[in-house]
Amino acid sequence: MTVNEIQDEIIEEFSVFDDWMDKYSLLIETGNALSALEEHYKTQNNLIEGCQSRVWLQADLTDGKVIFQADSDALIVKGIIALLIRVLSGREPQEILDADLYFIDAIGLKEHLSPTRSNGLLAMVKQMRLYALAFKSLNA
Repeated sequence: MTVNEIQDEIIEEFSVFDDWMDKYSLLIETGNALSALEEHYKTQNNLIEGCQSRVWLQADLTDGKVIFQADSDALIVKGIIALLIRVLSGREPQEILDADLYFIDAIGLKEHLSPTRSNGLLAMVKQMRLYALAFKSLNA
């Protein structure tokens, strides 16, 4: 599936609900389904700066594709990073850099997050793109 096909799938899943409490529940379920991040990856180096909650992001380049793993100590934030991983993990670095993450606005996520969580969301996206940029420059 392409980045946009996965985003469209997420938009469809969230469109089933009108109430934001239900959407938050879906976000929490999504986060709970995220594979556990191994403890040795929960380091200061993997903590994302700018998040109110603690979010660890591990990135590896495997066969030319960036593989992300993450965890958070906050349920909703864990759901957000799980959605980002679903869209961006397993992609070539350039795909990640070129991705227009329109699903964030389409599901109403940005407008239903506190300002600090919105900043955290931007910090997560920025960090994922920085990893992609670093991996791309390694292969250049």
